Amino acid sequence: MIEILSPAELARARETGAVVANILQALKARTTIGTNLLDIDRWAQAMIVEAGAQSCYVDYAPSFGRGPFGHYICTAVNDAVLHGLPFDYSLADGDLLTLDLAVSLGGIAADSAISFLVGTSQLPESVALISATERALSAGVAAAGPGVRIGDISHAIGSVLGEAGYPVNTEFGGHGIGSTMHQDPHVPNTGRPGRGYQLRPGLLLALEPWVMADTAQLVTDADGWTLRSATGCRTAHSEHTIAITDDGAEILTLSGSGASR
Repeated sequence: MIEILSPAELARARETGAVVANILQALKARTTIGTNLLDIDRWAQAMIVEAGAQSCYVDYAPSFGRGPFGHYICTAVNDAVLHGLPFDYSLADGDLLTLDLAVSLGGIAADSAISFLVGTSQLPESVALISATERALSAGVAAAGPGVRIGDISHAIGSVLGEAGYPVNTEFGGHGIGSTMHQDPHVPNTGRPGRGYQLRPGLLLALEPWVMADTAQLVTDADGWTLRSATGCRTAHSEHTIAITDDGAEILTLSGSGASR
């Protein structure tokens, strides 16, 4: 299903995006050496409730997971990259943590992810991973707009990741979003320009470049949810929900209000 939002629905999407962005930034600020992943999950739950929003994850039970997910945020550490199930683990200095959050407010969902290093250790390889996903995300947003094809966005994202020297996995990528968290169209993190669905104003997309340092192969953790790099290498993941507008693309999940490119 591909949804095109009305102006009233787009206004609600902006509110949802701001909630997601502000929660993620609050969680990042609160996360330090020794923070337990289960504490982050509890903080996320409290913040979602306080915002009057609903979790898109706690009851989520897709075919690829061992559902329902049962938690309020994805917490992926080091070699984990997607669908990180929170567990009893206290973060160490230099851990690379990805927080991925999706909520619904007023019947419209928004989805975003950030990766960052915990503590003071700034390993150059980890910094480079995070930077590549952030630059790829910016390139994807810059490529989006009315009349653009999905392949144009995928090509922009994939070009940045490829030039940085990282293999690109296409099993999981960006997606449409609206009244539900995951919708068509699928937005792979690499592709050929001029191909795929043509974007229209009112469409919401979650763009999410993610990479693993030296492999494109994923393995599923014993928890049935967490996806890790097959080689144990580090990973990173950046994501924004954007709205296609008449003259470009608007990022909905910036901390504070949305901003147009």
